[in-house]
Amino acid sequence: MRPSLQPHPDAWHRASRRLFAKMLAEFAYEGVITPEPDDADPLAYRLTVNDAVTYRFRARRGSYDHWRVDPDSIIPTADPLEFVAQAHDTVLGLTGDTTGHLIRELTATLAADTRIGATSASVTDLADLGYAELEGHQTGHPWIVVNKGRMGFSATDAARWAPEARSPQRLPWLAVHRDAARYRGVPALAAPDRLYAEELTPRTREAFERIVAERHRDPADHLYLPVHPWQWDECVASLFAPQIAEGTIIPLPEDEDLRLPQQSIRTFLNTTRPRARTVKLPLSILNTLVWRGLPTARTLAAPAVTGWVHGLRDADPFLRDETRVVLLGETASVTVEHPLYDRLPGVPYQYRELLGCIWREPLAAHLDAGERARTLASLLLTDSQGHSFTAELVRRSGLEPTVWLRRLFAALLPPLLRFLYRYGTVFSPHGENAIVVFDERDVPVRLAMKDFVDDVNISAEPLPELAGMPDDVRSVLLTERPGFLTQFIHSGLFVGVFRYLAPLCAEHLGVPETAFWSLVRAEILAHHARFPELKDRFETFDLLTPRIERLCLNRNRLHLDGYRDRPERPHAAVHGTVPNPLRQRCGRDVSAAP
Repeated sequence: MRPSLQPHPDAWHRASRRLFAKMLAEFAYEGVITPEPDDADPLAYRLTVNDAVTYRFRARRGSYDHWRVDPDSIIPTADPLEFVAQAHDTVLGLTGDTTGHLIRELTATLAADTRIGATSASVTDLADLGYAELEGHQTGHPWIVVNKGRMGFSATDAARWAPEARSPQRLPWLAVHRDAARYRGVPALAAPDRLYAEELTPRTREAFERIVAERHRDPADHLYLPVHPWQWDECVASLFAPQIAEGTIIPLPEDEDLRLPQQSIRTFLNTTRPRARTVKLPLSILNTLVWRGLPTARTLAAPAVTGWVHGLRDADPFLRDETRVVLLGETASVTVEHPLYDRLPGVPYQYRELLGCIWREPLAAHLDAGERARTLASLLLTDSQGHSFTAELVRRSGLEPTVWLRRLFAALLPPLLRFLYRYGTVFSPHGENAIVVFDERDVPVRLAMKDFVDDVNISAEPLPELAGMPDDVRSVLLTERPGFLTQFIHSGLFVGVFRYLAPLCAEHLGVPETAFWSLVRAEILAHHARFPELKDRFETFDLLTPRIERLCLNRNRLHLDGYRDRPERPHAAVHGTVPNPLRQRCGRDVSAAP
């Protein structure tokens, strides 16, 4: 066994304790388990598994029915694997097959958490890292318990290709005959030659053309795309073997650039040339609820979706000139359909997402002098000494904590609210997609968003602003009723990020949770006051409703979809409702407020 893959016992136990605390908290939030008060201590809870086993722990409650479990308080043992083995058919209500796969995902997540913990940096060091490098120190989705399951990866694969490996790699390419591949690009990249001229050095391009010509093929009849080495070895080389044998697909060598895998694991940033495009590649592993492939229709439509979203921004002075929101466009794509799977109705969706590439605009090209960017998820980081990354940024800014938070909310919310209210359009502003741009003093100044084709949704209720949407865009974007469209902001941003950031700010910045949510609400109300002509939209897309539906990401895996194959990608489960902290201000109902 390679020494680098051997977890240290102490590091493993620390990671286990933290993961078990997260499991108890998130399962309690989603109603999978129901802890009971334990004696008179308001922070003490117990969970009875069977006649012989009762877990006890301390937890604080927060907004959106949030639980925050103290990892060091759990007794008799803080082992999430042992808990699942004890509770799977009683408290958790799992089937045997779900339990088996869940333990596998939990073990892989623990191994990754242990590696991150053993190589963690201080928040002062983290604050000095660039955007790409900081990604390798992230701890994964805060809501999903098995957030690094990566089913399909071996331990060696994870050590090479996981973001916490922090190991830049070169990617091999393929040449695919145009009879089997399709290219799409924004108008500036309408011809693939323009893309390749910018993404490949002349020497690499000449080498690719020479290899194709040696196969007695015309390079002009082929499209080029990078391929993830794992995907090539595990899927493409076998499932596309007939096409490789006949020369429709020709393997090519690596290009000259080093690329670093990001938190999405299938996305690579170019570290050799930071202003070169990011590439997003299919990766047939099961991770955080879905197989991480690239759907053919959405990959084809990515440049058209980018053009439409950019058009909304560029025609809107508030978005374009005031918020200066950065929309990292998916500007070119190549898709390669499988000749059998893509035409078989009912086939598992993982087999229709096998081969392709999306090129995304680089973040570095959109930053002004002195600006730097970090994913929103980074604000939830704490180091091994328990110090908060957000608190370090506030310290460096020189601002009072409440002033810094106002700047954060003023950077994040206005562009998201404008797209929602004016255009009935939402992004999924979770911690990975939403990127905070800071000035030279580490003060938040504006928002960057990515992942349009996968995570942009539009209103199912007709709006005049959506009437001119191109058919190829409308055909791939999901539509939702207005009441659920607001969930993308509530669940993606408020529940998925702020639910965790608020208690961190209370602990490390001295900003009470009630004050935190009052600042969020104040930013929303300021937007309402700024655009009174959209009053009917504020009511249609009501972010201040007393309760919201409780979206459940873990429950989906445990009770709804499990690990079964299905023809379409799953959606989050809904289980009851939770109170909306934006309806309250300092504990007082403000439902009559404008």
